[in-house]
Amino acid sequence: MLNVRVVKLGGNELDRPAWLAAGAAALKVVEPVVVVHGGGRAVSALSRRLGLRVEKREGRRVSPPEVAEVVEMVLAGPANRSVVAALRRAGIDAIGLAGVDGGLLSARPVGADGDGGLGHVGEIAAVRVPLILSLLAAGLTPVIAPMAPGPDGGLPYNVNADDAAAALAGALQAMEVLFICDVPGVCVDGVVRPSIAADEIETLVGSGVATEGMAAKLRAGARALEAGARAARIGDLQLLAHPAAGTAILAPAVQPA
Repeated sequence: MLNVRVVKLGGNELDRPAWLAAGAAALKVVEPVVVVHGGGRAVSALSRRLGLRVEKREGRRVSPPEVAEVVEMVLAGPANRSVVAALRRAGIDAIGLAGVDGGLLSARPVGADGDGGLGHVGEIAAVRVPLILSLLAAGLTPVIAPMAPGPDGGLPYNVNADDAAAALAGALQAMEVLFICDVPGVCVDGVVRPSIAADEIETLVGSGVATEGMAAKLRAGARALEAGARAARIGDLQLLAHPAAGTAILAPAVQPA
């Protein structure tokens, strides 16, 4: 495998051109990289314009089919295009993809019925790794919108972008997965923690220290490590410039037999 990083760009920041330009410039330094993006703020805005309810549970959007259609429209359209354009302006040869393109991602539904009412929501079941590696080998930077079709096709499932980044990082055995957002890391008692052990995460979530999107990122980071990624960090754009920035998620220590 290449020494590739998977970088997830937070959807709430994508409508800030200056932030996106700064992120694109910083990504130029860490190539080769696979970029996964969200687009939550734009999805919520369009949903409201269409008279659709906006609801989240533990950082995940409740997505009946009509909302899943909005997610596909936004993420595979303007959200993906804006990220690709920013990267190309920064000199990165970016190519925009959605999960359905080339069979890049496939998904399965979360739970028997959308996990107690989340709706048309899925989790990544498979990643077409050779396709990603061939794009990277050709000097291209994949920019991935994380909706993914099920085994029978049809409307792609809404897949949480943090979870999609974790699945990609695991499948690629990435040297690192970076969850970039608008805070410098995970704050505990007002201080950014330099590291958090994976087995601490549910305690932090249960105590209310990590909520909503941060809880989703912590859990996704732990899953990435379990699936084969070598490192995981959460923080702001400083993650791309400084190897010690943000909060590192540490895999549980291997207990001796």
